[in-house]
Amino acid sequence: MPRLLAKPLSLYHPLLYFLRVWQKRGFRHLAWRFSGRKYAQINPTIVRLPYRYIKHTSKLIRKLGNTDLKLQHNKVINLKLAIQSMNGALIAPGEYFSFCRLLGRPTKKRGYVQGMELSFGEARSGIGGGICQLSNLIHWMAIHSPLVVVERSNHSFDPFPDEGRVLPFGSGAAIFYNYIDLVLYNPTQMSFQFMFCVTEHQLEGELLCSEPPAYR
Repeated sequence: MPRLLAKPLSLYHPLLYFLRVWQKRGFRHLAWRFSGRKYAQINPTIVRLPYRYIKHTSKLIRKLGNTDLKLQHNKVINLKLAIQSMNGALIAPGEYFSFCRLLGRPTKKRGYVQGMELSFGEARSGIGGGICQLSNLIHWMAIHSPLVVVERSNHSFDPFPDEGRVLPFGSGAAIFYNYIDLVLYNPTQMSFQFMFCVTEHQLEGELLCSEPPAYR
């Protein structure tokens, strides 16, 4: 008879899970403070870099079985808030881009609402749900550029297997503030910049650079 694997201790009680999450968040804050890495920041005066490296879009509203469509529309609210925190982020040579560090904790106080999030193999509602669509888009552009993906976690399952999938499921980037993060590194002598826009039906993203791309 096959031996059953024991589940993590933190899953035996909600309090243990809560403590484990805050422990991991604490470790991440310490790493941000003492790692010696220089992270990309937002400049209040956003000046677009002159050259486009890549552009990509993704559909905002997608049907998922009997899931409340309101969560999809709330996701749009969350995405608009999320792009405000990282729109125009400039990644200079030798710098790192951290999605969670720029995003900050998505809370109700900051205007984030209940959206759809993926947790423990199911789709459910949660404050800030849906912002993974932005990290997915960033990751897709990054892997088609000289930027190096230092840290990335895949989603546990595909919530939209039959809804007009364009990108492969494995290209996503899960986010759970702040220890499940998307981290990129710029090893080049060029600067890179992310620009985003939420239109009526699409989330649009551009990766700009300071010099003309050597190829497309």
